[in-house]
Amino acid sequence: MSRIGNKPITVPEKVEVKIDENHIIVKGPKGTLERDLHKNMTVSIKDNVITVSRPNEEAENKSLHGLTRTLINNMIEGVLNEYQKELQIVGVGYRAQKQGKKIVLTLGYSHPVEMEEPEGITFDVPNPNTIIVKGIDKEVVGQTAAVVRSKRPPEVYHGKGIKYADEHIRRKEGKTGK
Repeated sequence: MSRIGNKPITVPEKVEVKIDENHIIVKGPKGTLERDLHKNMTVSIKDNVITVSRPNEEAENKSLHGLTRTLINNMIEGVLNEYQKELQIVGVGYRAQKQGKKIVLTLGYSHPVEMEEPEGITFDVPNPNTIIVKGIDKEVVGQTAAVVRSKRPPEVYHGKGIKYADEHIRRKEGKTGK
């Protein structure tokens, strides 16, 4: 029994949801999201309450039940309030600058690293050591933040690199002399 899958989703007033067989469109104040859902899941809306049901108790359908409900909930949450991930740059001389629709990262390489904003994503650089990735699609925000982090992942000896704001880096002790 999927506890998450059985929870109903209440649609807020500002959000409009259209369900066409296994295709869902969610419109809200921040934008519009669309997604094709798995054919085994049945999604119904009644009195601004969305319910997800599965045809049987097979393992695949059980796992898809909770996933489908969570994806729909994330879409509604995204068009209502944007998702954001904060990244911090740690290291002497490491910094970020915003130039139009792209960010330029100085990360200790022989060249600056430039990244364009993907569609539906905005980069915000409040200070040279912080990057905020914003967007309405949770999946794309997380993926974009991971790509930015991969340009210089934090290293374990000095902690230099790009890390998530809430990430704790396990530090290693360096070599000790005799």
